[in-house]
Amino acid sequence: MDQPRSAAPRPIDVGQGAPRPIDVTAFIDGQPVGRFQIRLLLLCAAVLFTDGFDTQAIGYVAPELVRAWSVSRGALGPVFSAGLVGLMLGALVFGPLADRIGRKRIVVASTAAFGLGTLATAFAPDLTSLMVLRFLTGLGLGGAMPNAIALTSEFSPHRRRATMVMTMFCGFSIGAALGGLIAAAVMPVFGWRAVFVIGGAVPLALVPVLVRTLPESVRFLAASGRDESRAAAILHRAFPAALPAGARLAVHEPALDGMPVAHLFSDGRARTTLLLWVVFFMSLLDLYFLSNWLPTVLADLGASVSVAALVGALLQVGGVAGTITLGRLIDRFSFGALALTYLVAAGAVAAIGAFAHAVVPAALAIFAAGFCIVGGQIAANALAAASYPTAIRATGIGWALGIGRAGSIVGPLVGGALLALHWATGELFLVAAVPALCAALAALALARGRPAPQSRPAAAGR
Repeated sequence: MDQPRSAAPRPIDVGQGAPRPIDVTAFIDGQPVGRFQIRLLLLCAAVLFTDGFDTQAIGYVAPELVRAWSVSRGALGPVFSAGLVGLMLGALVFGPLADRIGRKRIVVASTAAFGLGTLATAFAPDLTSLMVLRFLTGLGLGGAMPNAIALTSEFSPHRRRATMVMTMFCGFSIGAALGGLIAAAVMPVFGWRAVFVIGGAVPLALVPVLVRTLPESVRFLAASGRDESRAAAILHRAFPAALPAGARLAVHEPALDGMPVAHLFSDGRARTTLLLWVVFFMSLLDLYFLSNWLPTVLADLGASVSVAALVGALLQVGGVAGTITLGRLIDRFSFGALALTYLVAAGAVAAIGAFAHAVVPAALAIFAAGFCIVGGQIAANALAAASYPTAIRATGIGWALGIGRAGSIVGPLVGGALLALHWATGELFLVAAVPALCAALAALALARGRPAPQSRPAAAGR
């Protein structure tokens, strides 16, 4: 149950004599959201801002690449998918690794990796090298996201966790939308390569800031038994008025030995894990189908490259609006609200095809699709973080995103194949509505079923 919102930090009474261990999870759940958490949220949002910019940049420059290199639209399908394969592998590998060595190290290393990869993309001489560079960049992009989600989740009180994670994730949508605006402004003057120069320089400038200011997860440090003094120092910095001097820390959750991935299917978690994977697969299939091919489809219908990029960016603008709006609903209604969101998304995607030749109705439909699909995907990220204990949280998020990335690989390939077959625009987006409907059904099943069992936090000080 959510605890009532407090106006000030709540000190922990550890009694007389030797201090008893303080349960970190219960302690954080009892505190209000303060400046430390907001600063952490902004740091993780900055990482996902650059992640979103670099992930979506290839979609915005695609029409210009087709023209500049005299290639077919379908030839870019493997380039899109190469980046997404890297994203998938990065999430699958670096999620479990973060559960072993820590979230901060992976966030910093991943940000440096995708910054370098994006910068190198600006100098790609042909499609083959572009495909290789997008794959390598994707590895870093895939590693950053699950750990930014885990870090934000593990410093957030339960009653505000989805809201905090979803607010942080606005960074991704803003970065992705800004990619369209920058592409529209920069490409006519400096060409498509300038977009990747910007996309590489910003995350590289962010790396030293992360090294200096990003904290490690206190829940991870306490659960793994590593450097308790460091964990206590971080927690005291976050809540200086609430933590007693010399306090001992603990996380009353099971220590899960062995392969982290195996524990996603143990203790009754298998059903939740598999249904989450369906939600992520279908949601990301739809999202990347739209984000990669919308500018090209709109350009084919007669819009200029700049107008196509601007209208396509509405998908991410709608995502920001959806994320801000849906956070409190997800905190309250969980997977039930997610199921309804994806159901509305299916109708919005179908409407894009129905109104594709009319700019204003098409723009409204794209905004609505972004509101529900991007907002729904970010809500799914927050709910996935809440579905697993600390010892496997990054693994659970990483593998859900990794399986989802398989859908994001399929989406651009399906879009390229249907465009090559000259499908009508209405039929194209009617097909694209089906995955959103499947995600709605899986979320409904999660709402009706029992969540994966976790160890409930013991009261602080017990």
